[in-house]
Amino acid sequence: MKEDLVSIIMPSYNTGKFIKETINSVLNQTYNNWELIIVDDCSTDDTEEIVNAIKDNRIKFLKNSTNSGAAISRNKAIKEAKGKWIAFLDSDDLWKKEKIEKQIKFMKENNYNFSYTNYTEIDEEGNEKGTKVTGPEKITKIGMYNYCWPGCLTVMYNAEKIGLIQIEDIRKNNDYAMWLKICKKADCYLLDEELAMYRKRSGSISNHSYWKLIKWHYKLYREAEHQNVVSSIFNTCRNMVFGIYKKKKFYIRES
Repeated sequence: MKEDLVSIIMPSYNTGKFIKETINSVLNQTYNNWELIIVDDCSTDDTEEIVNAIKDNRIKFLKNSTNSGAAISRNKAIKEAKGKWIAFLDSDDLWKKEKIEKQIKFMKENNYNFSYTNYTEIDEEGNEKGTKVTGPEKITKIGMYNYCWPGCLTVMYNAEKIGLIQIEDIRKNNDYAMWLKICKKADCYLLDEELAMYRKRSGSISNHSYWKLIKWHYKLYREAEHQNVVSSIFNTCRNMVFGIYKKKKFYIRES
């Protein structure tokens, strides 16, 4: 039986230092029927040259005409996608080689349409930081409003069941905006296994101040979810509370 096509969504911007390793983690997958759709957001480094040097007809490289942000890039890639399954991988993160195979098996066996996995953190040079990040076994619509539990690099959904997902043009938290839309159509389930590696860089959202995080979350609810001021403030506050809870319960330091 032929494998279902998996469309991998990858926005890129000035990640020439990392993108070859990231693409190699896709090329090394035990699951072979995939397409990798890279949308570059006007990089000024050697990202394009590095991607074009990798010869594989499953890789599609597209470019934005102007610097537009990851939300626009993800929307563009999803519109181009032809797969039954949509997966996400940022251009500096990594997958373990059985990631796609295990996640599709997990979803098919349990009839799930939306899932995520655990991941570990690495530094800019690719060294393990000794942290595993996990989350709740099941995330409902309300649970997803509580916090953005899934790491972007771990998410997969069934496009045939969920349909076309497009998000508002917001510069930060656009992956969270997408999960909120998908979770209105399907609960999200955890495959409790570390199948990806998140590269924690100096510019990562997780390294920014709480004030910036509060601002970005408020804009998410106001601009992407079109909530009123009161609801946006309420959801921002509860998101901060659950963020503290996630750090205590789901960030696991490995000895």
